[in-house]
Amino acid sequence: MPEAKRSLLDWIWISSNLIRWTKTAGSASDKFQETSIYNETLRIEGIQRVQGGRYYCKADNGVGVAAIKSIRVDVQYLDTPVLTVHQTISDVRGSYYQEKTVFLRCTVNSNPPARFIWKRGSMLIEQSKDNGVDIYEPLYTQGETKVLKLKNLRPKDFADYTCQVSVRNVCNIEDKSVTFRLTNATTPPMIRLSVNDTVVVDPGQDVLLTCEVIAGFPLPTVMWSRYPGPLPLSAQVRGVTLTLRAVTPADAGFYNCTAVNNVGNPARKNINLVVRTMSNLTFQITPDSNKDSETIQMGRDLKLSCHVDATPQDKVNYTWYKNGALVFNSDNLILLRSDPDMAPGTSSLEIVDMKFRDLATYSCVANFPGSRVPELRVDVNISQNSVSPPVLAVPPGGQVVNVREGGNAELVCLVLDGKPRPPILWSRAERDLLMPSGMAVVETPDGRLRLKNVSRDMMGPYRCQTAQYNGLNIKRREAQVQLNVQYPPLLSPVFEDRRSRNFQMVTLRCTVLRSSPPRLTDIRWFRNGELIRMPMPDLKETPELKFKLEPTNNGTYECRVSNSAGTSTCTFNVSAQPYNAEFYFDTPNPVRILKGNNYSYNLQWTQKDPQATDLIIGYWINVRKNKQNLLSKQIDLKGKEPESGVLMSNVISDLRIPLSYEVRLAPITTYSTGEYISRIIQYSEPYTYPRPSDHVCGFEDERICGFSQDRSDVFDWTRQNHLTQNPKRSANTGPETDRSGTKEGYYMYIEASRPRVQGDKARLLSPLFNVTSVKGPKGSGRVPYCVSFYYHMKGKHIGTLNVLLRVRSIASVDSVVWTKSGHQGPDWKKAFFDISPSGPFQIVFEGIRGPSFEGDIAIDDVSITIGKCKQEPNTVGSAVLIGGSHPLSLATWLTFGLSCFLLLLYR
Repeated sequence: MPEAKRSLLDWIWISSNLIRWTKTAGSASDKFQETSIYNETLRIEGIQRVQGGRYYCKADNGVGVAAIKSIRVDVQYLDTPVLTVHQTISDVRGSYYQEKTVFLRCTVNSNPPARFIWKRGSMLIEQSKDNGVDIYEPLYTQGETKVLKLKNLRPKDFADYTCQVSVRNVCNIEDKSVTFRLTNATTPPMIRLSVNDTVVVDPGQDVLLTCEVIAGFPLPTVMWSRYPGPLPLSAQVRGVTLTLRAVTPADAGFYNCTAVNNVGNPARKNINLVVRTMSNLTFQITPDSNKDSETIQMGRDLKLSCHVDATPQDKVNYTWYKNGALVFNSDNLILLRSDPDMAPGTSSLEIVDMKFRDLATYSCVANFPGSRVPELRVDVNISQNSVSPPVLAVPPGGQVVNVREGGNAELVCLVLDGKPRPPILWSRAERDLLMPSGMAVVETPDGRLRLKNVSRDMMGPYRCQTAQYNGLNIKRREAQVQLNVQYPPLLSPVFEDRRSRNFQMVTLRCTVLRSSPPRLTDIRWFRNGELIRMPMPDLKETPELKFKLEPTNNGTYECRVSNSAGTSTCTFNVSAQPYNAEFYFDTPNPVRILKGNNYSYNLQWTQKDPQATDLIIGYWINVRKNKQNLLSKQIDLKGKEPESGVLMSNVISDLRIPLSYEVRLAPITTYSTGEYISRIIQYSEPYTYPRPSDHVCGFEDERICGFSQDRSDVFDWTRQNHLTQNPKRSANTGPETDRSGTKEGYYMYIEASRPRVQGDKARLLSPLFNVTSVKGPKGSGRVPYCVSFYYHMKGKHIGTLNVLLRVRSIASVDSVVWTKSGHQGPDWKKAFFDISPSGPFQIVFEGIRGPSFEGDIAIDDVSITIGKCKQEPNTVGSAVLIGGSHPLSLATWLTFGLSCFLLLLYR
């Protein structure tokens, strides 16, 4: 199927299964859907080539081996080829130098593999007829590349070269080509930048980057990009110039200029844009590390360190002051621009053999020389009383914090003593675990870590420690706090619907998966809300209840398991009630016309898991109209037991044309009746197959020729004519009359005004055509049919009109066979195309609302007849198949069909 179209994968299981769709790509497996409904379809809208591959559908009901089926989705596509030119000069061959040789490399992505054709001008290039060329596929390629080698360039080799690629019209994908003009001036691109490789600016400045092309023919195309991320929203690209207005730190990065003319390799140059920033100025006090000191002592060394987070870090200038006076290097004061013992970009002031005169207030100032970025300053008071090592402690009773799940918790580590008082850093004590905020470390100035909405995955030990900055650079003080999250027992199953035959033993088990605290405090069983009196079960074992199922003890059973944090419940719905019946919706031709404007309907269904409960002896069937019972009777199975997946049927008669009815169905056993299921049955025109004598449907009758609205769409098609039009309807959209031009003639249309929004779909279904009784031409198993209709698509907001073929089998499959989008003019236009369905089918007209209210779409004069369409000369409208946009002749149709058949044959 062509790329970016609709794919529908559909299987059906008659029994109730858990259905999972997976797609295997390499060693990875991606789960798409998981459901337990009867008929499950995986829909992929706007399919892309990466979604091609094998899809697996697994059905598992816990009995026996799971059923697995697979289907391969083959996305067919053909990209526009890329032609690049490479040349060699003075290529050494033996003892002489060969003249210039040129290689034209054509590369394309496609499925199936493409066929390549080379042309010089309009003439086909054949290797066997021209000794000056060589056509080959490079090594290590897989059919996506062909090279045309021009040996010893001749005057006639300077010409226009075309690489044409084709997938031979598979799925109506047209050929694509690319052309390059080779001249004696053809050269690869060269560029020159207007700035250095690195540009450093202040926030708020404008930046102008120019990438000048200095060589290259044909004239190269210049493109700008950025890493990481896209270009900023404020960026303006004009020709070869990139302008950045009022840059911010977020605009920093590598800006790439690339020049391409498909000759040689692209020319690339990078510019590293650095935006100055400065924040978070911190300090450290390091006592004499040689003496393992942790306090300030006279006669010992002391180091003050200052660090700022800045970009660029190496351009920061640090200045030190003592009591406001600038500090210069001396015998006992040593300035280190970049301290090798500290983090990069840290400046230190070492005080050697501290004296009383060295007790003072020291200031560190960080700035960018000549920059408008504000400077940052930090003051540190050094005295014998102002600096002392910290003492970290957890308050009494705070070593273990217990909290209910969903509550709030506070973990506390206090600095009891120490100057200056450092901040406290919190982290998870267990390796590789992050904090609840997603960060590895969280800083708290007061040592209190506050956690909100605590969950069980937050449980565990937390480490608190003193930070080495804004304080003494000594061995960190550490402590731990244990967080225990208490939650009620986690049980399995939470709910289970248990069906069984009467007078058989039933065992209910409620498994405790996890619990915090783990000690259980109570286990109780209830039936229909009333306590079941029984001996207290062992709190260490799995709670279990055994009993014989009887008509008097059906009901809801609950196992309530408690710990000190709360109570959880396993719920079991236990009964001998049979499972629901399941309607079968895809019955071909369920309607039969009776005398007196009446009709009958053949209702079909299957029984879910009929062996699970007592023998099903019949069904109650109710037919209702406007919530009033018109029919209520019992269907007797006469001793025939339902089988899993086997269809049962009942004909409902005396229904009035064209009314619809609600049908309710419930299974009956000896002891009970199951729940009713309900569906709406609708009248549709009965067709066995279209005959040549069938008239064209102009929607003149209220029955609209047996067409019906799809129940799964968003809104409906509307029947109207010129006389019934809304006088206030939107102007400049929709038809004035039907296709014949009469005001009394009707047509079907979609109304695009409110409350419709863009993308809303309306689907109109044709009657079901049963083709099983018709044989195709000799040698063919399928019969061709001609579908023709008129369409009206006037308005600047027109969306899309799709025609889908819905083939009925075990499950319905829709495929788009015609499509048209956008404004098509003020007149009615005719479309026609052939189909060859493999079974009973319907034609679906799908109208998709466009971007605004001027988007009404109409159809009229629909015809479906046996045989291929007769080609009509000068037809206004014609079929548009997926993958193409031009009218298709009969020969093209035959070629398309043969190509697809051969593709499937060789796959």
